[in-house]
Amino acid sequence: MSTYIIIAVVLLLAVIGIIGAIIPGIPGPPVSFVGFLLAWLLLDNTDFSYWYLIVTGVLAVIITVLDYYMPIYGTKKFHGTKSGQWGSTIGLIVSIFVLPCLGITIGPFGIVGMLIGPFFGALIGELIAKNRENAWRSAFGSFIGFLFGTFMKLVYCVVIAVFVAKIVF
Repeated sequence: MSTYIIIAVVLLLAVIGIIGAIIPGIPGPPVSFVGFLLAWLLLDNTDFSYWYLIVTGVLAVIITVLDYYMPIYGTKKFHGTKSGQWGSTIGLIVSIFVLPCLGITIGPFGIVGMLIGPFFGALIGELIAKNRENAWRSAFGSFIGFLFGTFMKLVYCVVIAVFVAKIVF
């Protein structure tokens, strides 16, 4: 395979990874890691050892898992109940999978749905559990957790893009 094709694919994966860190439905960190892995394996690379590969791969898995957990954790930290945590989870699932399957995307690429899904899910869960005094706080915690998860993914994908650029250029 031509080196130019490899470079184009690797750079495309790095860009898709960064986009996926923000846009729902695209697993940003794993896509970025695959780009880094391909660059590391297929291009002459003397800058990065096996340890970079292992650490970045483990981080991709950890960050991907944490991204789904952060809205739940935020709900819990802001005095939410189990109902709020479940509501946050259900709101996230509905905004990622159910609404797009129904042809409903709120905002460009469903980003607005991803922001409000966990928030309103936590709020509704808390109201159902009659935790009215902490309902808004819990929903806000879910939103903060979502933003933190997105921030983690974005930082990871940008760092991996820098690694890829160092290999390619």
